[in-house]
Amino acid sequence: MVAVSMKDLLETGVHFGHRTRKWNPRMRPFIFTERNNIHIIDLQQTLDSLIEACALIRDTVAGGGNILFLGTKRQAQETIELEARRCGMPYVNMRWLGGTLTNWQTIRSRIDELTELERRKDEGELDLLTKKEALTVTRRIDKLEERLGGIREMKTVPDLLYAVDVRRAETAIHEANLLNIPVIALVDTNCDPSGVDYVIPSNDDAIRAIKLLTSTIADAALEGMELRKDSDVEDEQIVPKGQELAASDISDEELLGEATLAKLQTGDFDEKLPATEDEAKTEEVVVETSTPADDEDQAGAEAADIVAEDDSAVDAVEAAAEVEEPQAVAEEDAEAEEAEDAAPEEEAEEAAPEGGAEAEQSSEAGEQGKQEEEENSKPEDE
Repeated sequence: MVAVSMKDLLETGVHFGHRTRKWNPRMRPFIFTERNNIHIIDLQQTLDSLIEACALIRDTVAGGGNILFLGTKRQAQETIELEARRCGMPYVNMRWLGGTLTNWQTIRSRIDELTELERRKDEGELDLLTKKEALTVTRRIDKLEERLGGIREMKTVPDLLYAVDVRRAETAIHEANLLNIPVIALVDTNCDPSGVDYVIPSNDDAIRAIKLLTSTIADAALEGMELRKDSDVEDEQIVPKGQELAASDISDEELLGEATLAKLQTGDFDEKLPATEDEAKTEEVVVETSTPADDEDQAGAEAADIVAEDDSAVDAVEAAAEVEEPQAVAEEDAEAEEAEDAAPEEEAEEAAPEGGAEAEQSSEAGEQGKQEEEENSKPEDE
């Protein structure tokens, strides 16, 4: 929450602009009046814009984003470094290197070079070099540290850019616009606010004014960091799968219902339930008494069952008879065919003995004829 009042803005001189002859016409909507040839900034718009910018910064940091603090003018260098370090954000308080955003891979390689040179220096490798070579490496380290020391922990391009003095940060703002990075800036009456997404009209030359507004921006970033930590803790506190809810979390009405609760309160539910397992088994065995009407219905049902059984038996017999008739006919046909096949064989067997007898009789007659011829021929020879 922004803890800056209108009185704080007046005391730090945020409302003082530049001389009227140095103004930029595009800053007309943010100018309140003119006094002694000096433009006076509308502090109400300054306060509203500051609140809006702080809300954006808080939400961005809470979501895991980072903000790049930029202030290269002499009045802002120390404040930018202190406040950026306080909230753990990257910063640039010396000359802006062209391509820091649009050519980030090259800048990242220079940061890696700085890290490697510092490692070699810490391990004593520079002692093995000549004095001139060691001096060259040391100067290289100092130069890289001066220009890249504030962004050496920045892994990617920032999510927001906070700049002091738009005229000096013109190149950085142009790169941010190319990458669609929102820009928050302190804009004085002699600056062009067209490239700034969140304009905070302010005096960008007074050290106290810069410190007040920059510290407010850093406080918003710290609030976002706290919200990020809280969200991380909530994510870690995940209820394990299958964990049972406490009994106090669920009311009796949700578990049992109104009817069951009413029975429990009146005692009817306890009377209907058996007290022990033996009683429950006994109730299962006991046969309920029946009325005469129930007996008649039961007798009628039994008679209907008997008739149905008889009908089913008759149907079964008829079905069996239908199955047996084709089988009997088939058996009779088979026996007739066997009898027809056996008749020619018997006739052949009967005919065979008769033919044999006739052959024997003819042979015997032939022999008797030969004997008679021989007997008749003997007297003639004699």
